[in-house]
Amino acid sequence: MARTLIESLLEDLDADTVMSPERRELLRDLLARVVMVAEADAATKDLRVAVTAIDELLEAFMLFDKWQDRKKLTIFGSARTKVDSPLFEMTRELAHEMAERNWIIVTGAGPGIMEASSKGAGSANTLGVNIKLPFEQNANAYIDATTSLVTMNYFFTRKVALTRPSIAFVVLPGGLGTMDELFEVLTLLSTGKTNPAPVVLLDTPDGLFWSQWMTFMEEGIVANDYVDVGDMSLVRLATSVEETVKEIEHFYSNFVGFAINGERAVVTLRQAPTPEQLERLRTAVPGFDGISGYQLEPENTIAFDFDGRNYLNVRRVIDEVNEWVR
Repeated sequence: MARTLIESLLEDLDADTVMSPERRELLRDLLARVVMVAEADAATKDLRVAVTAIDELLEAFMLFDKWQDRKKLTIFGSARTKVDSPLFEMTRELAHEMAERNWIIVTGAGPGIMEASSKGAGSANTLGVNIKLPFEQNANAYIDATTSLVTMNYFFTRKVALTRPSIAFVVLPGGLGTMDELFEVLTLLSTGKTNPAPVVLLDTPDGLFWSQWMTFMEEGIVANDYVDVGDMSLVRLATSVEETVKEIEHFYSNFVGFAINGERAVVTLRQAPTPEQLERLRTAVPGFDGISGYQLEPENTIAFDFDGRNYLNVRRVIDEVNEWVR
């Protein structure tokens, strides 16, 4: 009975909207899950969490879909940063510079660093992902709440929305929320749950926040073998807007994209390497676990054997190929 109803509903949907086979199959899976939940004896409060989470994610995806053709940079940082703080002004300048380069700035929509980001980019270049809190956090005045804002109940859906569409991340000093967001990004990158992307930790020239954070990571985390020393290659420290913009642009100076095709990894480039550059790549990244057999493929791509684990070495490959266009 349930299967018949699902197929009937899909036929009705298909009559109104042309669907690809893949989309139809995804909708079938979603409807089957709804039936399964209805037949299960799950608590109503648990169902409410699941329904709300799906609704929030879909709303965010639809918002970002309107700007799918523009590159997106997510900026994280403290909601407590004051307007007269040097960090506020640095963030405003950074967002302005990236918007001038046709990037969309994604923020948590609140005050502090989020407000500075929105102010610098302007409402036409800002997307906000707000969070409902007991102490209500209203969206800042520089976000168009009617066209460029979604509001979440849950931090986990908010983090998906803040990270999934972006291809670059800048993090300024902040508290627990900022640390949560930074470690989320680093976890996604180190496990291959998101595409390779630059992560810049920005502070003022006399600031100690990130140098102290690096000390904690190196002496408390790396030294105790909780992460590999190579994990720290996922971040870059910067003390100026110019340095931050340069780091982001350099990351994409030759590198375009990364994909896995079976047991091969494929890195797409803006320009094909010369034989000398390809040989340099073989020697510059020698003997890394999970990476071997470099091969130049058609259409400006480099393919190599990849076991699906060592994403830190993929970053090393990206760093090397970007050196070819200096």
